Amino acid sequence: MDPALILVAIIVLVALAFDFINGFHDAANSIATIVATRVLTPNQAVIWAAGFNFVAAFVVGTGVAKTVGSGMIDLHFVTSYVILAGLIGAISWDLLTWWVGLPTSSSHALIGGYAGAAMAHVAHLHGIGRSFEALISGAWFKTIALIFLAPLMGMALAYLTMIAVYWMFRRSSPKRMDVYFRHLQLASSALLSFSHGGNDAQKTAGIITGVLVTSGVLKKFEIPAWVIFASYGAIALGTLSGGWRIVHTMGSRLTRLKPRSGFCAETAAAITILFATEFAHLPVSTTHVTAGAIAGVGSIQRLKAVRWGLATNILWAWVLTIPAAALVGWVSMMVIQLFLL
Repeated sequence: MDPALILVAIIVLVALAFDFINGFHDAANSIATIVATRVLTPNQAVIWAAGFNFVAAFVVGTGVAKTVGSGMIDLHFVTSYVILAGLIGAISWDLLTWWVGLPTSSSHALIGGYAGAAMAHVAHLHGIGRSFEALISGAWFKTIALIFLAPLMGMALAYLTMIAVYWMFRRSSPKRMDVYFRHLQLASSALLSFSHGGNDAQKTAGIITGVLVTSGVLKKFEIPAWVIFASYGAIALGTLSGGWRIVHTMGSRLTRLKPRSGFCAETAAAITILFATEFAHLPVSTTHVTAGAIAGVGSIQRLKAVRWGLATNILWAWVLTIPAAALVGWVSMMVIQLFLL
């Protein structure tokens, strides 16, 4: 078999491995609230979430995949090795933050690792001063803006949803409210899992398609059906494997949740993610949005209900994700260039 095709096959498998890791790393986003409120057991919750991760493949388009695969990095500077190094950067950061239990963004780890590897390649070809030529600035400005805006959108929408719920159920006791919301939370959790799959699986689909284009397997950037289903299948299987360290952080350490607040947090997060997916066609962090939404419902009673010290640690992890993954992607590309090219 052609060595170039073997390399492509290896990179596709590494990309799907990242997608699997994304699933168990970000499983907390989909199930933390519904587990914390004890509407479902952890095992029931991951099965529920994985199913709706995969269902999104039949409904959601490929706008995010096209943005990640061809809209953020200049494909003139992309090779199969660049994508491999980028995936190494993303996987390394994901595994590290999963181990310490910090809910960071797999999405931003992926684009950070990809960018770092591409910049290292440009530096190798044209000098370090031209490294940023690898980046398409317009999409990066929008993505970085969403890093800050998306959690605030999730927080504000969750806060307003909680106000609406309290007004609608103003004549009901909290105990009676939670009888209703234990059932409604099944729907909100499903919607959040659907939105998670719809945005996150597309990122891997975009990366795989980028490999196929740069290697000459595809003549133009169009997402094949098998790539879509493989990406959604991998993230669903990853979700099935759970991510209990981060579930604990998101579901119980950040604030105390009840079924009514879990419903509001999940609904707000899902709406924010679907907006970014369907209208902006931009990668957004499910982790960031969900954490913002949980903080929003937690602060409805009083600001001290949210553990802001922990929230600050999470925020620092968010800020560091892109540059840290980019650094690992850069170093990985340098090692590849030194020993393989």
